[in-house]
Amino acid sequence: MRVVSVIDSDATRHEVWGATEGAPHVDRTVDRTVATADAALMDPESGAPPLDGLPRQRTTSLAVPPSAGPAPSPASAPSSSVGAVPSPASAPASSAGPVPVLPSVARSAPRRLPRPWLLLPSPLGTPFTLAYALVLVATSLVAEYADPSFVHVLHQASSTDVAHLMRDPLLVLVASALWVAGGVTSPYALGFLLVLTALERRTGGRRTAGVFLLGHVLATLATEVPVGFAVLVGHLPGSSLHRLDYGISFGVAACVGALAGLLTPWPRCTVLVVFGGSLVADLVEFADPMTDWGHLMALSIGIGMWPVVRRWQRARTSSRPAAAAAASGC
Repeated sequence: MRVVSVIDSDATRHEVWGATEGAPHVDRTVDRTVATADAALMDPESGAPPLDGLPRQRTTSLAVPPSAGPAPSPASAPSSSVGAVPSPASAPASSAGPVPVLPSVARSAPRRLPRPWLLLPSPLGTPFTLAYALVLVATSLVAEYADPSFVHVLHQASSTDVAHLMRDPLLVLVASALWVAGGVTSPYALGFLLVLTALERRTGGRRTAGVFLLGHVLATLATEVPVGFAVLVGHLPGSSLHRLDYGISFGVAACVGALAGLLTPWPRCTVLVVFGGSLVADLVEFADPMTDWGHLMALSIGIGMWPVVRRWQRARTSSRPAAAAAASGC
C-alpha cells in the first residue's frame, strides 16, 4: 500500500490511496485544519516535513484505515443501501492478507474389537443352528449312555440304506440327520457349530437349513442309488442294501462349500484346499469309499450354490437397515 499526498494552491491536501499501480485510487480530501496541523509539525530549524512513520495528532475524523475502504459521501451514496452487496472489483484489498486455513484432521473410525463369541450359535443371531445343536447333543448323550443294543436299533431304523429309502424315504432322510457319527467329539460336530453359525449369520436360518438338507438329501441319494443298481445287476451282494448310513457329515460338507463362496479369496481358497484335501485323502485310503464320495459330492453341491447364497447374503444385508428403521419407529 502506498500513499501519495498532493497539496493544491488553496492549501488543501489530497491523499491518494492505492494498492498497486494501475489499481483504482481513492481521493480523500482533508480540510485546511489538517494542513495547518501538519505545518505546525515542521521542523523549525530546517523546515523539513516530519519523518514518515511518526505518529501524527489528527484533529479530523475523516481518515479511514486503508483496509476499511473510503467513507461514502452523501452525494454518491445510493438511495437505498439495504441489501446492497459490494462488487468484488470495488472492494479494497485487505492488508491483513489471506487467513491461513488449518488442515482438518481426519478422524478415523474406531477399530472394532474382535468378538469371538460370534463364532458360536446364539438364541437371537442363529436360532436354527442353536436348536439343531441342542438336538444333536441330546442324541449324542443317548448314544453314549444308553444300552448299546438299543442304540444299534435306533441307528438301524434311522439308516438311509437302500432298503429303508425304498420303504420310508422321508422318515429316514430326516432321522439320519439327527445323529452325529462319532459323538460330539468328532470333527464334524465342531464343524457343524462353526460352519452353520457363520452361514446362518450371513443368509438366515431357513436358507441355511435349505443348504444343509439339500446337501444331505442329494449326496445320500447319489451314493445309495448306485448301490441299489449294483445289487440289482449282481455287482454287489444283497447285504449292501442294509448298510448303516446316518449322520450330519453330508449336510456339513454342503454348508462348507456354500460358506466358502461368501468369503474373501484367501480364506475361501484356504477352506477349500484344507477341507477338500482331507476328503480326497480319506478317499485315497479307501476305508469307506461310498461315504467319502458322498462328502465330495456334498461339497460340490455347496460350491454350485455360490450364486444363490451370494444373492441371499445381499438381500439379507440390504434388509437390515429397513428392519432397524422399522424397529426404531422411523
